[in-house]
Amino acid sequence: MSGRRRPAILVLEDGRSFRGEAYGSVGETFGEAVFNTGMTGYQETLTDPSYHRQVVVQTAPHIGNTGVNDEDDESGRIWVAGYVVRDPARLGSNWRATGALEDRLATEGVVGIAGVDTRALTRHLRERGAMRVGISSRTEDPAELLVRVRQAPKMTGADLSAEVTTAKPYVVQAEGEHRFTVAALDLGIKRNVPRRLAARGVTTHVLPASSSIEDLLATGADAVFFSPGPGDPATAGHPAGLAREVMRRQLPLFGICFGSQILGRALGFGTYKLGYGHRGINQPVLDQATGKVEVTSHNHGFAVDAPLNKVIDTDFGGVEVSHVCLNDNVVEGLRAKDVPAFTVQYHPEAAAGPHDADYLFDRFAELIGDRQSEGGKHA
Repeated sequence: MSGRRRPAILVLEDGRSFRGEAYGSVGETFGEAVFNTGMTGYQETLTDPSYHRQVVVQTAPHIGNTGVNDEDDESGRIWVAGYVVRDPARLGSNWRATGALEDRLATEGVVGIAGVDTRALTRHLRERGAMRVGISSRTEDPAELLVRVRQAPKMTGADLSAEVTTAKPYVVQAEGEHRFTVAALDLGIKRNVPRRLAARGVTTHVLPASSSIEDLLATGADAVFFSPGPGDPATAGHPAGLAREVMRRQLPLFGICFGSQILGRALGFGTYKLGYGHRGINQPVLDQATGKVEVTSHNHGFAVDAPLNKVIDTDFGGVEVSHVCLNDNVVEGLRAKDVPAFTVQYHPEAAAGPHDADYLFDRFAELIGDRQSEGGKHA
């Protein structure tokens, strides 16, 4: 870990400020302040594209204990706009570690702050809501930094898929015997999604967010997947239109997180911004069909606005809310009854866990198999 410890400040858009020390890269950064309650998985959090333009506050006090490695990244880079920790590890130690977290942050230019009372900061965000924030190790004047914080763009209305999507298509091959082909629209996909599909004999073609229905069909897809990603779903007009085209063709469709919100909009539901979002790995979600409660991983600041306990008539037939968060009754999944489409707002591909919802990839594979047995692919 670097011995550099310059003073740093964190200023929220409502004027509250915190002082600490520079952690990672020295500089200045801005974004939306959000908190993550996970006790583990900081490397996966940092490299999750869904955190693009967000400054992540880790509520767990000790961060960096196991260093970083070459295997657990969820994408090719760190995406967070900034990083806030209370007590960074003096020495990361793990048999898989290839380096220290702070060195990785510095190498990738990620501005962070350490020594902050993250519990007080988290309580403030829970009471006041997620808001814009700035971190600086260049100035010690909160009033000066506050001016720039309030000039930063808000997350509401942000269209970010094009900034995180793959530049060109690529393929993740099935493990063992090939069973199905899936076209995945990359809105900020995590590496563990095609890995979980590959484990079920699925070959995944990952395509840019700007892809057309013809691009998806050209892969020979048996089904379509809409990935997680950052930004406001209200801006995602192209993906929502694409989802409607997929449903018109009766192709099986599975969406996760941002993909769930997009399907919601394609079905005619609205979306809205949560006060401070769901970000962590211990969120209780009720499967309304089975009564089972799953402990799940979340990372979303927006949600679908749909009634919880009835079948809703849409342009594509009946749709019901399949999963509900038990903390606040937020919609956590949708299931179409007349077209082969379903979604969840949380993350069954969660790495480093939990894995209660991993069965949803089996459900997707079963849906594809059922549609094929009913008459093959749909043009």
